[in-house]
Amino acid sequence: MGNIYEGVFRTILNDCRQMIIPVINEIFGEDYTGNEKIEFHPNEHFIDRQDAADQERITDTNFTIFGKIKKKYHLECESSLPDGRMTIRLFEYDAQIALDEGEVTNETLTVTFPNTAVLYLRAYKKMPDKMRYVIKTPGGSVEYDVPIMKVQEYPLEDIFFKGLLLLIPFYIFLHEKNFKVYNSNEQELEKLKAVYQDILERLNQLEREGKIGAFDKRTIIELSRDVVKEIAQKYENVQKGVGGMMSGALIETEARMILNRGKAEGRNETKKETALRMLQDGELSIDKIAKYSGLDIEEVELLAGLQTV
Repeated sequence: MGNIYEGVFRTILNDCRQMIIPVINEIFGEDYTGNEKIEFHPNEHFIDRQDAADQERITDTNFTIFGKIKKKYHLECESSLPDGRMTIRLFEYDAQIALDEGEVTNETLTVTFPNTAVLYLRAYKKMPDKMRYVIKTPGGSVEYDVPIMKVQEYPLEDIFFKGLLLLIPFYIFLHEKNFKVYNSNEQELEKLKAVYQDILERLNQLEREGKIGAFDKRTIIELSRDVVKEIAQKYENVQKGVGGMMSGALIETEARMILNRGKAEGRNETKKETALRMLQDGELSIDKIAKYSGLDIEEVELLAGLQTV
């Protein structure tokens, strides 16, 4: 895919890897509890070419989950509409993943193909629910399905009920076709902002209940902002409305994290650092900065004055 969406997908998996468990359960019908060990493997693979130098291919992610039995998985995140080429690329990746861990005993090669699926951020009405491999060999044929997860088919209720928090940064794709309306109609834009306010409140509730940590919440918000910034490049009001809301929530979240560390350390310098960072961003009022940093309003005003000197 080679764009920001690929980076967002990899980041949330690397930084909040347990979020992959509910997605695996949803796609493959597994019953992992979330306490399983997950081992990620290198994403770089070299595809062997007879008449050319080996070609490096980078998978979005491949990993092993150690449940009742050990299983390998390979997930790709794709923003383009399917055109048939994705199936070929997937098979190349899967074959190389299998070869990387292949074993030869008495001239017998044993390879294990991963459980593979694709998250499609965009879809069309007649898009199939699966891809399919049919491998014909001299010893017989092997066939199996590669499930497709259509992100746009998951409303917020399902995302939060099933714990599919990994999908939240890509939720904006559900609204992409209406960007032109949101950008020119303030009332419609307010409706979209209300949806994202609901997302933020739900994330806050999960944090209060101890179901996600402050870092996980911050990561989801930050990546959601990045995706909005990328996908709505041509729609300034959408960027400012939704992206600005996520940026404000990000600042408040970061402020609370820093403040909590400051309380634990008992150092007033940490509070000043918090206030300075928020002043530099320019999103919050003096009153709110004082509230989130734990400083007096007068101290914040003094810091603001020093910034302008």
